[in-house]
Amino acid sequence: MKRFIGFITKEFYHIFRDKRSLFILFGMPIAQILLFGFAITNEINNVDIAILDKSKDATTQEIINKIAASKYFSVKQLIENESAIESIFKKGKVKAVLVFENNFSKKLTKENTATIQIITDATDPNTANTISNYTSSIVQNYQQAINKNIKIAYQIVPETRMVYNPELKSVFMFVPGVMTIILMLVSAMMTSISITREKELGTMEILLVSPLKPFQVIIGKVVPYIFLAVINAIVIVLLSIFIFKMPVQGSLFLLAMESILFIITSLSLGILISTIAATQQTAMMISLMGLMLPVILLSGFIFPIASMPAPLQVISHIIPAKWFIIIIKGIMLKGVGIAFIWKETLILVAMTLFFMVLSVKKYKIRLE
Repeated sequence: MKRFIGFITKEFYHIFRDKRSLFILFGMPIAQILLFGFAITNEINNVDIAILDKSKDATTQEIINKIAASKYFSVKQLIENESAIESIFKKGKVKAVLVFENNFSKKLTKENTATIQIITDATDPNTANTISNYTSSIVQNYQQAINKNIKIAYQIVPETRMVYNPELKSVFMFVPGVMTIILMLVSAMMTSISITREKELGTMEILLVSPLKPFQVIIGKVVPYIFLAVINAIVIVLLSIFIFKMPVQGSLFLLAMESILFIITSLSLGILISTIAATQQTAMMISLMGLMLPVILLSGFIFPIASMPAPLQVISHIIPAKWFIIIIKGIMLKGVGIAFIWKETLILVAMTLFFMVLSVKKYKIRLE
């Protein structure tokens, strides 16, 4: 037991002596969570728009002022004719043009209808769609304000209530995904590199014929990264709570246990990678390309799985990150307990056992 503890202590010394590993372990999580939290967002603020007001009456000016007063838009330019729209879009700064038709106020008064055309730069479809929705919402609010004293015989008014994320903060979507990416990469990549380094230097076989048993060597290599990954998870949760004001509605204990389970799953995957890779460079490439891209694209982190083609939806089932994101969103945002996430938990447990059994089998074959 003393030899085993001494071996684990040695591994900690190796990690803390390597400044590059320390930067990856502790610098990357903080940088990524801040980057995703502040820079990457689905929301719009102060988007530059232009106005083509063919009517130039009091009503159109009132609507323009209402749009300009919102935090979403900044009216940068007033244009005189439609021929200027294309050149404005080509410059790339203005993302939308609002066109008010001729005699806007008169038509609204006499015909009870008037048209505002919203022309958006759809080179970024998500932004264009968001701009259109926000503009329509502002115009609808204005319409309700001027019609508040008019009674209509039958009126259907849809009311929307957003639960779990009423302010529609995109950071609430990104934090669970970033936590998943970091824990996956730190656990899997660093473990695979650590074990592959020993194989590359020819010291792995020496360790396996030492008084320590082979499984103790593997566990000794893994334990430090479990400890460090747990620290990363704590840092991410603290940053999300105190900087991004993300709530944790569920049990912190359950969140911790599920995080440790996912860390162990990732570590077992890292060990499996180390059985395939002969060099550290190969292990890093497999970890980055084989883990990071599927986690980002097929886990539901950014893109909804239900919108993907059927074959990709099937492939997403074998991505451990998919199940962990469901778990962490359920605990942090919905406040669910184990009764609601037991299926996802069992899937992670099954994946962990599968990776471990396959890794042990391949190690035996490799070292015979």
